[in-house]
Amino acid sequence: MRDLVTIAVCSDIHYACRAEQARGNHYESNAVRNPAVRLLIRAWRHFIWLRAPVHRNDLLDTFLQRAGDADCVVANGDYSCDSAFIGLSDDAAFGSARECLEKLRSRFGSRLRLTIGDHELGKVMLAGGCGGMRLRSYERVVTDLQLEPFWKTEFGRYVLIGVTSSLLALEAFQTEILPEERAAWERLREEHLLQVRHAFAALAPGARIVLFCHDPTALPFLLRVEEVRARLDQVELTVIGHLHSPLIFWESRVLAGMPPIGFLGPAVKRMTSALREARCWKSFRTRLCPSLAGIELLKDGGFLMLRMDPEARMPLAVERHRIPR
Repeated sequence: MRDLVTIAVCSDIHYACRAEQARGNHYESNAVRNPAVRLLIRAWRHFIWLRAPVHRNDLLDTFLQRAGDADCVVANGDYSCDSAFIGLSDDAAFGSARECLEKLRSRFGSRLRLTIGDHELGKVMLAGGCGGMRLRSYERVVTDLQLEPFWKTEFGRYVLIGVTSSLLALEAFQTEILPEERAAWERLREEHLLQVRHAFAALAPGARIVLFCHDPTALPFLLRVEEVRARLDQVELTVIGHLHSPLIFWESRVLAGMPPIGFLGPAVKRMTSALREARCWKSFRTRLCPSLAGIELLKDGGFLMLRMDPEARMPLAVERHRIPR
């Protein structure tokens, strides 16, 4: 039997260059005018989510060392802190992503596959209502940093596919798009959907699919694609990021089907609308790759190692490796 193929997966690196570090650890709460809400966000960050978010670059160095000689390495999105909430159209966030990708590419070379996350394109912050997707961010991601919105790699019967979740779930981000950019975003989404359709339609009947999708908000939209539904039984694993912690992933599954909440701002409406559709995650055989840092409450960050037999004679194995901090 041929040797097993090993794939190391990381997600939500949130690297910060000096320019993003200069904005400080309270960049999110500082953008909020209401003092009570500002205090709540700081408490959430300090005790629950992530303290000192712009000073976690050492975690990437740990991953670079521990990934070893994996046959393939997948980084599943979110390379900067997106501290201006407009993606890589912000020069500081662009600098962070560029430094992060330089380290990844220097270490892994042609073995590296890169997925685009929501931090690359921009999104409205949780409570302040500022920020959003910017077309300039997409242009810099694709042209300057040379990330592919769609990618595919094969190992025997296994086909690894990477998609851009923000494009697939564009309908959920409508309130976060500038009106003058909406038509261009719609064209990009249609181009991306065409790539997805062609790839799934061309799959051999015996192929096994491993899908990489940063934000699970995109999965219900993928399920609407006829070619994806027709091959859903061939999807052996879908690796998501975005949620940072197995605890948040578990809570999301518990809350699946809840009604959307529209009175707490666009970010909350987007997240709760995604949870309403989250029951379909199970159909994709979804597994979370935690952020390198995890959440402050549990310090449960880490990465995944996938081991697969190229001939699919045994089930794909998934191991979670913790990074202590």
